[in-house]
Amino acid sequence: MFKDKMRSITTDTLIGQGTVAEGKIICDAGIRIEGEYRGDIECTSDVIIGECGMARSNITAQDITIAGIVYGDITARGRLTITASGQLHGVLHAQSLIIHEGGTFSGQSQMDKHQPAKNRPLAADTQESKDEAGKKARQAV
Repeated sequence: MFKDKMRSITTDTLIGQGTVAEGKIICDAGIRIEGEYRGDIECTSDVIIGECGMARSNITAQDITIAGIVYGDITARGRLTITASGQLHGVLHAQSLIIHEGGTFSGQSQMDKHQPAKNRPLAADTQESKDEAGKKARQAV
């Protein structure tokens, strides 16, 4: 019972400015990075990369806010926000995307509310869509 109270989701993890950390983080609590972090982050809560923060990471979380710099792939089960000072260089998968004026995004993006983007075939790759495209092309002639 005492251990359950210790594992509170409301406790946030902070990697402070001037700190350099490396490894893999798997957690339920929110994370804020103001220093430098290298490694994957898997979080069931929210991740914030602060204005002084830099992450060379693949990040998976509920909502992600980038005010610093991220080099890596992002998977937000909810919303990804890139603030005016934020930079993302990588591939993003999110249900919702907000990029404030001045924010930088360099890479590829996929947005899907229903299925993870990795598992869903592209419409052009399915046999049904190929057959349908062929019918439309023949009708146009």
